[in-house]
Amino acid sequence: MYNEHSLASEQSTQKQQGFSSLYRHSHPAPACSAKTSATMSRTMADGSEDVNGNISRTGSHRQTDYHGYKVGFPPAKGLFAELAEGVKETFFADDPLREYKDQPRSKKLWLSLVHLFPVLDWARSYTFGMFKGDFVAGLTIASLCIPQDIGYAKLAFLPAHVGLYSSFVPPLVYAVMGTSRDIAIGPAAVLSLLLGTLLQEEIDPVKNPYEYSRLAFTATFFAGITQAMLGFFRLGFIIEFLSHAAIVGFMAGAAITIGLQQLKGFLGIAKFTKKSDIISVMESVWGNVHHGCNWQTILIGASFLAFLLTTKYIAKKNKKLFWVSAIAPLISVIVSTFCVFITRADKQGVAIVKDRKEGINPPSFHLIYWSGPYLAKGFRIGVVAGMVGLTEAIAIGRTFAAMKDYQIDGNKEMLALGTMNIVGSMTSCYVGTGSMSRSAVNYMAGCKTAISNVVMAIVVMLTLLLITPLFKYTPNAILASIIINAVVSLVDYETAYLIWKVDKMDFMALLGAFFGVVFASVEYGLLIAVAISLGKILLQVTRPRTALLGNLPRTTIYTNVEQYPEASKVPGVMIVRVDSAIYFTNSNYVKDRILRWLRDEEEQQQEQKLSKTEFLIVELSPVTDIDTSGIHALEELLKALEKHKIQLILANPGPAVIQKLWSAKFTELIGDDKIFLSVDDAVKKFAPKSALNV
Repeated sequence: MYNEHSLASEQSTQKQQGFSSLYRHSHPAPACSAKTSATMSRTMADGSEDVNGNISRTGSHRQTDYHGYKVGFPPAKGLFAELAEGVKETFFADDPLREYKDQPRSKKLWLSLVHLFPVLDWARSYTFGMFKGDFVAGLTIASLCIPQDIGYAKLAFLPAHVGLYSSFVPPLVYAVMGTSRDIAIGPAAVLSLLLGTLLQEEIDPVKNPYEYSRLAFTATFFAGITQAMLGFFRLGFIIEFLSHAAIVGFMAGAAITIGLQQLKGFLGIAKFTKKSDIISVMESVWGNVHHGCNWQTILIGASFLAFLLTTKYIAKKNKKLFWVSAIAPLISVIVSTFCVFITRADKQGVAIVKDRKEGINPPSFHLIYWSGPYLAKGFRIGVVAGMVGLTEAIAIGRTFAAMKDYQIDGNKEMLALGTMNIVGSMTSCYVGTGSMSRSAVNYMAGCKTAISNVVMAIVVMLTLLLITPLFKYTPNAILASIIINAVVSLVDYETAYLIWKVDKMDFMALLGAFFGVVFASVEYGLLIAVAISLGKILLQVTRPRTALLGNLPRTTIYTNVEQYPEASKVPGVMIVRVDSAIYFTNSNYVKDRILRWLRDEEEQQQEQKLSKTEFLIVELSPVTDIDTSGIHALEELLKALEKHKIQLILANPGPAVIQKLWSAKFTELIGDDKIFLSVDDAVKKFAPKSALNV
């Protein structure tokens, strides 16, 4: 095949010859060679062809190599063989059972344990030097996660200690089952916002905090079940339907929404809207301005927010000072708590945490709704939260794995995340996932393995046992400042600008998700993001790209005339390339688009008095598959061309395409001598003078 995506056809002749030989041994019918003898013996009007297939022009020393190879057929496959191959490529593309081949039973048992608990594999080569890196990283992310967990719990309308619980048990489970070395597990801003928004639509967290917590644990349980089932049944490809652009827009919108909701604690507003859209929030803020805000609260929030943003700027400018930004939230909590305690600012209207429950996670299995109306509601919320958490964690894991040049296993990650949330739901935790800010700190702090999560969990456990009462006087304003500081980085304007420059349709998906979150709600933004992503797929499937091809001067390459204006069309021949599989969703469009090309070409020929089109060559190399609707469309195209006395020629059909065309007897209908290995071969036969002028 000759186009901008291929090499010269001569470089693949040996491979195609093998295909042809294989076909001849496995098929009684010839591989498009019924007229090979006549084709190979044909001579041109102004030249001759020798036994090697070289065509020479009379009175000229120039030669054109015509190899004469024909399109080969793949080996015939039965129904069950095709189904088995399709299932394998869809669900078992990584061939997970290859390690089990020819192994004794004891080895297979060990491999099964390693597959379920990857820690058994890498722990054997764990060294003290690696532990030092993990220990420092674990302490660093613990100093960051403690104040963040308290703030994120408030964001989900849950008690502060529940946020700390969620950074104790889940990281321990992930450490033995996960495959990422860098991801830091715990509550996350976007997921906390999503969970809080969905839960409070069902139960008021202020009037019924006990039932609200029960529904949160129920949703966490089903989030874990969803994630684990996707991993167990190897359905991870489902999360790929949320495009990168939609995720960027969704995260940015969620960051704006989270930041706006923190105005309640930042300004010291007592009565605040439960809605998350920007209009409701601004109306609530404006309505409370007339009643006045607490100036002490604003002073605390603004001063420490400036401190946090300054430390983040320092860390961004000097990567070696990352620890300054990492410990800044904990320092802010300690200093602000001390200031409130010694000044008793809480007596002057400064809102404080008050929650000071001590001890590690109590069991909560009995709190999960196993029946009743809240079971279905918990299931619905859990599925949504589980999918969002999974998408975020996998994206974070892949990002840092690429930076350190190792691979994560997506299905194992889903099992690990699902199991940790199932266990977490039974130990008073809410939905956890990977945190981008903490994972970045974990990476920069020099973590080596998931042991850094274990160190963090131990520090959180000690906090729960020993110093939780000290958080009683922590002002809500400092938690609001910490959350605002954390979500600022979620607004990735640089990536958004890059998406705008590269793909306008992707940018529309980004805007749709962003405005859906900001002006409606988190769940509507998520639905819009998914809808736009699926819509883009459907648009590309139903309206595939087609291109007119021309010949690059002095070459045998045929390429898109729009991309290469110097490419010249072959007189009397129209060459069209279809850049997609031809299915029932697009077969009529492909047929109609080709006929429009011909109609436009005919009008141009009449205006410029050019030679009439006699041959239509359809380049099929990008067409990976075709169904019966596609074949029917080709048959209709053939009939339409015959009415205009135009011959249809196919170039370089793939193995699946040629097999189906042969099974449908379309090759007999069109003629075996109208199917070629490349566009150049077809042009050499039907427009030999043009071929010899290249």
